[in-house]
Amino acid sequence: MSDTPRLHSAGPTHLDRARDLRPLIESEAAEAEALGRLTEPVVAALHEAGLFGVWLPAPLGGAELSPSELLDLFEELTYADASTGWVVMATTLENGTAGAYLGDDAVEHIFGGPRTPLFAGQGTRPGTAVREDGGFRLTGRWSFASAMPHARYVHSLGVVEGTGEERIFITPVEDAEPLGNWDVLGLRATGSLDYAIDGAFVPESRTHLFAQREPLRGGAIYRLGLLDQALIAHSGWALGLGRRLLDELGRHVAARAGRPGQLAVSDAFHTGFARAEAALRAARALVRETWEDAERTLNAGGTLSTRQETMVRLALNHATSTLTGAAGFAYASGGTTALRDGLLQRLFRDAHAGAQHITSGPQALRECGRELAGLAQGEEWTLFTLQP
Repeated sequence: MSDTPRLHSAGPTHLDRARDLRPLIESEAAEAEALGRLTEPVVAALHEAGLFGVWLPAPLGGAELSPSELLDLFEELTYADASTGWVVMATTLENGTAGAYLGDDAVEHIFGGPRTPLFAGQGTRPGTAVREDGGFRLTGRWSFASAMPHARYVHSLGVVEGTGEERIFITPVEDAEPLGNWDVLGLRATGSLDYAIDGAFVPESRTHLFAQREPLRGGAIYRLGLLDQALIAHSGWALGLGRRLLDELGRHVAARAGRPGQLAVSDAFHTGFARAEAALRAARALVRETWEDAERTLNAGGTLSTRQETMVRLALNHATSTLTGAAGFAYASGGTTALRDGLLQRLFRDAHAGAQHITSGPQALRECGRELAGLAQGEEWTLFTLQP
């Protein structure tokens, strides 16, 4: 048991650094939204604080935070600004899994510099890869590559022609053509551009199986695989934004107390706020309970059971549903203030943009219900479906 890879823990240092950055992140959020990407002062500060290395394996100099620590961090950054939280969760998931799963040659080249490299990309709609001596030729078009304006490398899902094997391919950002169609409802500062790759050569060491669960370096968190690790990221993001929405609504209403007809004296508002608060806290408790259970399994050297896989998907889906409910309540209660350009409106838009992500979609929820009802005996999770 002593040789069993366990979860790494870097302590509260990174969370404290994220808290210290909140004033800067908040002050830059409006400009970032107008630019369609994070501002340079914020990106530089995140680098300086080491926050782009939180998912990177410890043998590569990363923090390799545990799931609980990552949840804390993404909640904190998203509370400051939803787009900032999204960019950090996306690029750290991608550079962390690359560090864990890529071959030695690739890791030495990509992570050998003084600064943690940023990744962008998309891992759900695949391109096509043709095997060639020493690697593959990758071609395709992908959507929503968060952090593309800041990235050095691109992480893309591809299916190998002739075998159907699904792999992740890591290419220099220069191999990707941005398609310039960044026009969205929310999360505008994430710079989640669509992109195309046309026949780029990718050495085999710069690829790994999409379903890979055994890391070449790093500890127990990487045994979750890419998808389950993504559920950590999106869960923390949803909880952080939900908390900010309700806190901001409370400040909005309190600032107008004493005026005729204001919500501060509305029994219906008081009841609705209590229900929204209870729902958010319950969603957070479910996420925490679920990942604490998963951590115990990982630390014991195991892998998640089908029921545990169900619960991490259900916890995210419930957190996201709770977030959109809170966003609707905040928008309706905010009146014309929420209608106009400003923080309440941006929080509402960001919540609904993030809820569109495939990890929070209805297919996974239906499958969770089937498994919980005992109707999927002998089946295992494959992405968002259960199969024999």
